[in-house]
Amino acid sequence: MKYEPSFREDIIFAILLIPFAIILPVNAVSTAVMIGSLFIILIVELLNSAIEWTIDYVRPEQHPLAKRVKDMASVAVFLSYLNCLAIWIILLWPSNAVWPRIVDLVSSWLVK
Repeated sequence: MKYEPSFREDIIFAILLIPFAIILPVNAVSTAVMIGSLFIILIVELLNSAIEWTIDYVRPEQHPLAKRVKDMASVAVFLSYLNCLAIWIILLWPSNAVWPRIVDLVSSWLVK
């Protein structure tokens, strides 16, 4: 994906957050949902790139509808980011009893 810097950024984002999701003291379903939300970002970004490349190939000249299609695909990527953010916030919200387990985990690392 040397022609898609945004996809490379999304890959880096996922590479950084997937290990974090795995080591968090949440149940397996929460971990899977958190990782799944990251994969949704990657999938939507690939679809966005495919749509943009297809529009550029089929209609290289400027057209208002082509711009609208590209904008809609970009909004889909943005919504996938919002979806990921909402999932992570909901699952890591302080009243969700995750924070005491995180504090216990970090304190156990510091004691060693």
